[in-house]
Amino acid sequence: MRFQAIVIHYMNKSTIISLVIMALLSCVGPSAELKVGTWRCNIDMQGLQLPFQLEVAKNGDQYQAYIRNADEKILLDEVIVQGDSVKIPLHIFDATLAARIDGSQLSGTFIKNYAPTGNLPFSAVYGETHRFAKPAPATTDFSGKYQVEFYTQNDRYPAVGVFTQNENKITGTFLTPTGDYRYLEGNVVDNKMWLSAFDGNHAFVFSAVKNGDSLQGEFFSGKSGYEKWRAQKNDSATMPPAESLTYLKPGYETLNFGFPDLKGDTVRLTDSRFRNKVVILQIFGTWCPNCMDETKFLSAWYNKNKDRGVEILGLAYERKPDFTYASQRVQHMKAKLMVPYDFVIAGVSDKTKASETLPALNRVLAFPTTIFVGKDGKVKHIHTGFSGPGTGAYYEEFVEDFNALTSRLLQEQGTAAAEFY
Repeated sequence: MRFQAIVIHYMNKSTIISLVIMALLSCVGPSAELKVGTWRCNIDMQGLQLPFQLEVAKNGDQYQAYIRNADEKILLDEVIVQGDSVKIPLHIFDATLAARIDGSQLSGTFIKNYAPTGNLPFSAVYGETHRFAKPAPATTDFSGKYQVEFYTQNDRYPAVGVFTQNENKITGTFLTPTGDYRYLEGNVVDNKMWLSAFDGNHAFVFSAVKNGDSLQGEFFSGKSGYEKWRAQKNDSATMPPAESLTYLKPGYETLNFGFPDLKGDTVRLTDSRFRNKVVILQIFGTWCPNCMDETKFLSAWYNKNKDRGVEILGLAYERKPDFTYASQRVQHMKAKLMVPYDFVIAGVSDKTKASETLPALNRVLAFPTTIFVGKDGKVKHIHTGFSGPGTGAYYEEFVEDFNALTSRLLQEQGTAAAEFY
C-alpha cells in the first residue's frame, strides 16, 4: 500500500483519470444495458447546466450514439459498454464521455484528454427529449436577425445573431469574424432565451433577455469562459469582410514554409506536385468544430474538382507540440471524415505561435483560415473564419463565392517563375 501511494503521488492528473476510466470499464460481471433511444444529457459548468440530446442505437452487440443540436447529428461510433460503465469517444476530438450506468441514469465526466483541467461533470436521464424546458407557449418572441457585440472588460468583437422561434423552442446561431457558433438549440423560459450547443469539444450556453428590439445576454463557454453580449434587431446586420482580416504583409507575395507531413517528410509549396496548380491552404486543427465543418465541405468539393488542376493542403495546428500526438490526431480525423487531401503538422493551436510559423501573414486570427494560391505561386485571396451549414443562407453564399473564386483562379495562366519553382 505504501508503494501504491508513492506511485499515485507522482502520477499526473491525466494518467490518474485514464486509470480510473480503465478501472470503471474492467468491472467483473456482465455488462449493463445502455438503453436505446433518447437521453437528455447535462454538462455542469459555471453553476449552469448545458443540456443536449444523445440518441443511442444498437446493431447486434455494437452500440453507437448521436449528439444532436438542432438539425445536426454527430455520429459517435466507438461506444464501449463494459461492466456498469460506458465510455464514449467524441468523434474526431481528443475528448470522452465516461459514465456509470444506473438503469435510466448516467453519471460521470466530460473528459478533455488533452487538458484534464477542463473536465466537467456529466449526467443523463433516459426518455426525456426536451432541451431547457418542455414545449409550451411563449409570450416573448426572440425571432429575427440582430447586430450583436460580444464584450469583456478587455475585448469586444462584432457578430450577427439569427434566431428562429416556434412557441418556446428556439434555434439559431451567431456569426463572428472568426467563425460561427454552429447549431444552437434551446427554449424561452420565463421570457428569457436560453441556447446551448455541445459538439464533442466545445460546450456553450447563451442566455438573453429582451427589451423592445434589443437583447442583453451572457455567453458561458466550458469551465471558465465568460462574455457578455448585447444586440439590436436589424434585418441589415452585417459582419466585417472576411477577406480584410488576414492579409500578406507589405513586400510579400508568396508563402515560404517547410512543414512535415504525417510521415515526417517535409512539404513545401515549391514541390513539383503543386506546380502550375491552384493550391488551397487550410489553416486547421482537429480540436476545432468550425474546422470540422470546413473539412467536410472541402472534402466533398475536392472529390468533385481534383482533376481540374487544384490541390488542397491542410496546415494542422494541434493542442500539443509533440509530433506523434499531432499526427495521430490528424490521421484519426482523416479516417473519420474520409478526407481525400493531405495534411502537414504546422505547429500548435496558440494563435501567436501559429502566426510565427507563417511570417508573411499579418497574423493568424482564426481557425479555420483559407488561403488561395494561384498557379504562379502567389497568394491571391485569404478568407478568415468559416460560415458553416448551421448559418443557412450565409453558408450558401460562402459556397457560391468559393466556387466563383476557384473557377476564376483555375482559368488564370500560370507563370511558374524559375526563381519560385
